[in-house]
Amino acid sequence: MSNLDGLLVDIAAMVESEHSNQMSLTVVVPGAVITGRLAPVALWWERVADVLQASDHLKPFAALFAQPTAGPPARPTHLHLHRARILQGDFGLPHTGGMYRIAIGDISAWSVGDLSYSDA
Repeated sequence: MSNLDGLLVDIAAMVESEHSNQMSLTVVVPGAVITGRLAPVALWWERVADVLQASDHLKPFAALFAQPTAGPPARPTHLHLHRARILQGDFGLPHTGGMYRIAIGDISAWSVGDLSYSDA
């Protein structure tokens, strides 16, 4: 794994310690630009479990996301985004946002804030 960006790790750790989901972040990973809000890992797992539980076809997978088995690591290795969109052209996919788990080591660039497009 590549060297982790210490500042980005510190931001992720602060989100975990404060249990806040108000920090917006835009990241560049191989093949994509993703924008969304950072979420504490426990909240992210809970929301993914809720989505899976609501699906007749995916319900069996919900148990895998019910609770993180060991809790968050001492230093985060992944970002957990909700209301996240992959930016494609002049719109984001999915339009309403989704749940993404991104390895910090895969991030080549990032910016604080949620990128969005306007007609201006």
